[in-house]
Formats: sequence, C-alpha cells, structure tokens
Amino acid sequence: MKIKDTKSLCPECFKSLDAEVYEEDKKILIKKTCDEHGEFINTYWSDADIYNRSKEFKPTITAINNPHLEISGNCPNNCGICEDHETSTILGLIDVTNRCNLRCPICFANAAKAGVLYEPTKDEIRQMLKNLRNIKPHPTPAIQYAGGEPTVRKDIIELIEMAKEEGFTHVQIATNGLRLARKENFAQQLKDAGLNTVYMAFDGVTPEPYISSRGKNLLPQKIKAIENCRKADLGVVLVPTLIAGINDHQVGDILKFAFDNRDIIYGVNFQPVSFAGRTPQDQVEQQRVTISDFVNLVDKQTMGQVQPKDFYPPSSVEPVSRFMGAMDGEPAKVTLNCHPHCGIATYVFIEESEDPNEPDKLIPITEFIDVDRFFELLNEYSERIESGGFGIKKRTLARAAKELPKLINKDKKPKNLDIIKILINVFTNRSYDALGEFSKDAMLVSCMHFMDPFNFDEDRVKKCVIHYATPDGRIIPFCSMNSIYRESLEQKFSIPLKEHKKEEIY
Repeated sequence: MKIKDTKSLCPECFKSLDAEVYEEDKKILIKKTCDEHGEFINTYWSDADIYNRSKEFKPTITAINNPHLEISGNCPNNCGICEDHETSTILGLIDVTNRCNLRCPICFANAAKAGVLYEPTKDEIRQMLKNLRNIKPHPTPAIQYAGGEPTVRKDIIELIEMAKEEGFTHVQIATNGLRLARKENFAQQLKDAGLNTVYMAFDGVTPEPYISSRGKNLLPQKIKAIENCRKADLGVVLVPTLIAGINDHQVGDILKFAFDNRDIIYGVNFQPVSFAGRTPQDQVEQQRVTISDFVNLVDKQTMGQVQPKDFYPPSSVEPVSRFMGAMDGEPAKVTLNCHPHCGIATYVFIEESEDPNEPDKLIPITEFIDVDRFFELLNEYSERIESGGFGIKKRTLARAAKELPKLINKDKKPKNLDIIKILINVFTNRSYDALGEFSKDAMLVSCMHFMDPFNFDEDRVKKCVIHYATPDGRIIPFCSMNSIYRESLEQKFSIPLKEHKKEEIY
C-alpha cells in the first residue's frame, strides 16, 4: 500500500531520485531506482502500526525569516539553509576537528581515514556560532561541539566559554569520554567553562560491543569518565550506537546502568547506526535498527514495563511550547517541530523495591498521566489565552490548577514524586531551570534515527531541527551533512594530514 511519494538518494552516486514510501507485510519500506545503479528497496520502519501512530503528531511549520540560500535544484542539493526549509535550528552542531584518539569504523568523521585535517580556527568557530545565533526570528538556543573527538583540541575550554559568550543557553560536547577518564579534573574544568552536558558514546555494559564497534574494550574508561563527571556534578547523557547483532540485546542493560547512575546520568539517547558512504546493500538490511525496532526492544528487555505505547515523537510536545509562548505573549522560542518520524522518546521513573530480592520497578510517565489529554488541554488553554480577554492568563492558570491534577493517577505514580508541584512550577515559572528540575526526577529515554542514503526522505530533511554550521557560512541539516556534504566540506576546508605537526594521538 502506497503511503507517499518523496525524494531520496542513490546510495552509490548520491543523485536525487524519486522515491516511494509504502507498506508491505506490516513494514514500511522505501523504494527508488537509479538509471545507472538500479533499484534499491530498504526498510524505513519495521513496524507499520508504530509508524502510523507517530504520523498522527503533525508538526507545525516555523520557517526562518533569513534563509541563507534560494531554492536551487532538488532537495538536498542546495542546503544552506534554503528558503524551502520548514523549521528553525533547535540544536546547532559544529565539528571542531576531525581528529580523534580512536579509529572507529562506524564514525562519520575520521582524519586518519580521510587523509586530511579539518580543524576550524577559533575565529571561524566564533563566526559559525554567530551565524547560528543570528537566525531569525529565534536564535539557536543550544550548541553541541562534535568531531572527530572535540576534547583533543587544546582550546576546547575556550570554545565552551566562547559559546556562552555568544548567548547559547545550553552547551554540550559529543565525546568518547577518554580524556574525561584520563584527566581527573577535566570534567570540572569543562563545567567551570559553562558546559551543561556530556553527550557520551556508550555502546554497552560488557566489553564485546566496544571491541566490535570501536576496536578495543573501552568500558573501564567509560565508567571512569562517568565517575569524574560525578565528582564535578556535570550531567551525562549516554549515547549508544545501536547495531543489530552487536549490541541490540543490551538495550535493557544499558537502561539499568543509567538508572543505577541516575544521580549524574539524565538520559539515554539511542542512535541506530547510520550507513553513510557506500555500504553493501545486504549489510545495511542485516544491521539496520529502526525506531520501531528500538521501542520493541525496550518493551521486551524491560519485561513489558516500558511499552511502545509509552513513546511519543518529539513533535508531540508542541502544545507545551505553544502554551508557554502564549503565557509569555509571543510565539514559542523553542519548538520541537521536527518530522514525527525522526525520533521517539518518553520519560521513565524508577521506584526502588523494598524487597532486596525483587527488582526495581520502571514507571513510564504515561502510566500515571493521561498524556494525550494533557496535550489537548494545553492547546485549549493556549487558544483561550490567544483569544484575549481581561485577566485571561490568570484565569487560565487557575483553571489549569484545577484540571491538570485530574489527569494524574495517584495510585500509579512513583511514591516520592510530587508531580503536581513539578507541573505547576514548570508552567508558572516557564524557565530553563524549572524544566531541568523535572528532568532530574526522570530518565529521558529516546531514540533518534539519523538517515543515510538508503532510507533518505526529503520530507524529513525539510523538517530537520539539528543543523551543522560550516566555515563557509552555511547551516546544513544533520542527515544531509553526513549523507552527502561532509567529504566535500572537509576537503575544501582542510590541509593534508601529513602537513600537520604530528601529535601523540596519531
């Protein structure tokens, strides 16, 4: 059954192709044909029911007022961002180097493999930060330094300070954690500079996944890095790269590890491997993990405590942004209006067992809050406020204080969680800190499935909210960058590796 027509890419020559997304045998597939390289059929989502449920959360369009490029040719052949893009930048990324102290075969960026050094100067990075902050009507609120391994730069502390100077409210680094493990005071230095989150690769709780994906057992270093972050009270988000047959059987164990360290680990963002480059077709299907695979793995490996129905796409929380914007008297500054098939997430709480022989209980937020009705009420409140009237905000808050508690099942909520107080605090104060307090009481369990040329969908790219800033002034959606732009950009703004002064990491 045909679902839609879209544009995709040839995995061999990366040419833009007409593509069809369709349902067959309760799976969602994507099909396209290249005149030169033939037909490609790949799994998009492995479970049609979960795909269709996510599809119901249609995001709004919030195009930026100052696009960098005019429309030229087929998407995504003129990214920058062009005037056809339908979202603003929620998280900006800057690759500060392609150097690394590892040689992971699954990595997007690798200086040793590329043979060139890509490492923007501090002045170039400041300009990229400014470009992200100059997006109108709303500057990019969050930035992530990535690579390569950003901590191999000796000036990474200065770069974090620079991001804060340019006005970013949230700064994080994507790291393998090796330097955090080796240098005990490094976490404290990062926090003192203004770093909010360590976004750390974490592929499993045993040596095997690291040996398979990274070439060596890195688990001891990961644990040491987390311990050093704990000493500095620097929050960590675990980022497992999921590969079928390598670590998909450890999803539940990774979640248990996160909850065991929940004083410092605030979330787990699983990322199914993206097959950038010319990967054999049979290998793609063999190792592919889709979002629906992920939620089913969580269901199975938590013994049904966290089920597929507990997960929602990021666009589902738009009513929260709309309500906060209405209370502030202006459009929301941060709206997660990415495509509903880009990711999925839920908040999960834990209730410790009083019996040492019984396991702790995981409680998803949907277990004790009517989430769907909660979103409906927020939209109703927003409409009331937007329509205006004397004392409308005060009267709406009073109404919310009466109605929202009715959505909570007190018998099923975690015993020590005062969810009513948290909700009132979040919506009354409408602050970054208030949202942070809520997050500390829960574990954000999420999955973001970045596209590759095999499952590339133009509709998703147009609604991407995670964008790379580049030295030539462009701002490029994540999946476009890693599918077709990375190699050419690194070649353009790099020097041959042999010309670079050899450092100990090589």
